[in-house]
Amino acid sequence: MKTLDLNLLPQLQVLLELRNVSKAAERLRLSQPATSAALARLRRHFDDELLVRNGRTYVLTPFAQSLVPLVDEAMVHVQRATLVRSGFDATTSEREFVIAASDYAAALIVGPLHGILREEAPKITVDIVPMTGLHGTMAEYSKLDLLVGPTGYKMEGETKQLFRDSFVAIMDAANPVVQLPGITLQDLVTVPHAVGYFGEGISTPADKLFESRGVRRRVAAVVAGFLSLPLLVEGTDLVALVPRMLAARAQRGANIKVLEFEAELEASLVEALYWHPSRTEDPANVWLRSVVQRACSQLHQLFPVSTHPQLIAQDASGM
Repeated sequence: MKTLDLNLLPQLQVLLELRNVSKAAERLRLSQPATSAALARLRRHFDDELLVRNGRTYVLTPFAQSLVPLVDEAMVHVQRATLVRSGFDATTSEREFVIAASDYAAALIVGPLHGILREEAPKITVDIVPMTGLHGTMAEYSKLDLLVGPTGYKMEGETKQLFRDSFVAIMDAANPVVQLPGITLQDLVTVPHAVGYFGEGISTPADKLFESRGVRRRVAAVVAGFLSLPLLVEGTDLVALVPRMLAARAQRGANIKVLEFEAELEASLVEALYWHPSRTEDPANVWLRSVVQRACSQLHQLFPVSTHPQLIAQDASGM
């Protein structure tokens, strides 16, 4: 039985992901001839083309598609074997960590996280990458140390709750809705909305707030994520629902009003930390998780919000 040179495993993973020799060479920091030679060796080993041309692009063969989760899982264990040490000293370590997070979570935690690292681990680098295209599968942890994401979406791995937030409505300070004597959910339905998009079939707690009551918003603008929604509503007649702490962050530099919902209409968002089970006892990962948790413990204090005196009610009577 032929044995695969483990030095080829990173090349195989990147080739399967990018499906392009030139891009793979750039990612791996290798020459294109060297990457092509690695592909040739992999083809001989597996007796399969792996990548086949389809017009101007390449696609994976059925066999290569079956390899993707296996290779990603193997890389997790290889990285664990090479990175785990009997001890970990954050004050002297020069490790580079990768955390995937939504734009919302990244905007909140990067400040306090950087503050802790500056004081406790000045040589450590933490890269926060977007969650775009990620689904929280075990295979994806081969490229990540941690993932910060919402609960309730069947993401895999070990998990620990980080913080809780709730949705509020934001709008320009001159929006006529602000002047209504009693603001209701029906009032919000009649005005144009800007909404965040997170992928096909994914409903946010804000979406579910309206869906559960059988009402439909008039959507006038759709953007990726939550982060740019405050920019869209300022100076327009648009309304958006965003997490409360993000509204507080945006309120510092934008002329917007923040309206909270009555308790019966509360739409909550719980963010959690996810990691591969094989890294649960890794001293470096344990330390990194503690840093993220400590950073998140500061959020409610760092992002207080000034809200409109009225609450958004279910209907005019508040019932």
